[in-house]
Amino acid sequence: MIRLPRAGGGVHAYEPRTEPLALATAGALTSRTVFSAAHVVADPYADTTPDSPAAVDWDATLAFRRHLWSHGLGVAEAMDTAQRGMGLDWTGAAELIRRSAAEAKAVGGRIACGVGTDQLTGPADLVAVRKAYEEQLALVEETGSQAVLMASRALAAAADGPDDYLDLYGHLLRQASEPVVLHWLGPMFDPALEGYWGSADLDAATETFLDVIAAHPDKVDGIKVSLLDARREVELRRRLPEGVRCYTGDDFHYPELIAGDEQGFSHALLGIFDPLAPLAAEAVRTLDTGDVAGFRAILDPTVDLSRHLFQAPTRYYKTGVVLLAWLAGHQEHFTMVGGLQSARSLPHLARAYELADGLGLFPDPALAESRMRSLLTVYGVPA
Repeated sequence: MIRLPRAGGGVHAYEPRTEPLALATAGALTSRTVFSAAHVVADPYADTTPDSPAAVDWDATLAFRRHLWSHGLGVAEAMDTAQRGMGLDWTGAAELIRRSAAEAKAVGGRIACGVGTDQLTGPADLVAVRKAYEEQLALVEETGSQAVLMASRALAAAADGPDDYLDLYGHLLRQASEPVVLHWLGPMFDPALEGYWGSADLDAATETFLDVIAAHPDKVDGIKVSLLDARREVELRRRLPEGVRCYTGDDFHYPELIAGDEQGFSHALLGIFDPLAPLAAEAVRTLDTGDVAGFRAILDPTVDLSRHLFQAPTRYYKTGVVLLAWLAGHQEHFTMVGGLQSARSLPHLARAYELADGLGLFPDPALAESRMRSLLTVYGVPA
């Protein structure tokens, strides 16, 4: 029994599991393409501050990517809110891309890498935004990784309207050597992206987004949508040109969106599949057999954990993700780049532990309990 703090005050007794779920660890996923937006592991011994360049434990970071690949998932690299703009600067992200791409090549893992504009640290015009995108696109393509054209804070600030998005994305798509994934990240993940695609009206923004794709369908492998609006995603994917995929980034509604309907389905590029990797892979392998009900039976119970980790302010979701990686034994500490281990409250972290344990996510439940107890002790929770 472990005593866990409640959000409203006080503590309650919780009895942890004694055995993890027994899950398969091998086999390709065939019916859906699934990426996990993987976290980076900080170097806890580095003498840094939140304003310093991130210090990364490269061995542990790459080991976690091998864990994801071992379950059949792809790695979505250097495109997460805890990596770009809230953790790594462009120098660090570029190093992450190079190292992860080399590791993917060595083990045969699938990888897609974020292309953004975070070299720009101050106000920038559209020419500077274009050049920043070009620099990052060139680096990602040099590594042999698939490119994900990320939403840009600098572009959101510099653009006067939809035409600026059409022009800039058109230029980048013509320049790309291979089909890319277009990334639409909502302001719930990054408030600086309010009004992306030239309008705060999502219907108008959607039309611009579709215009970009329609003009260059041969250069768009797919779209990654993170708006936390399942209805809008379904409507959007039904309007995509033939051959252009939808990769859901909706960490609230992913089971239903991946399962799909009579008119189609979404693939996945999700932050929640970082802690859920074994369970997510098991679910998709079940879906590969045509068993939609079995897929939902595995994945639906995980939504409570995902909604908890991604609750507002959503941009801090990686704090819970890294906690779970530590509890699961994937890293030896609960330290994050930028000091973001302090971005969530102790009751929030305690609930994340309880939900993850209930799902059987910890390979060694006793280790997870021991580590959670050590965290509680630091916070002064009585045993």
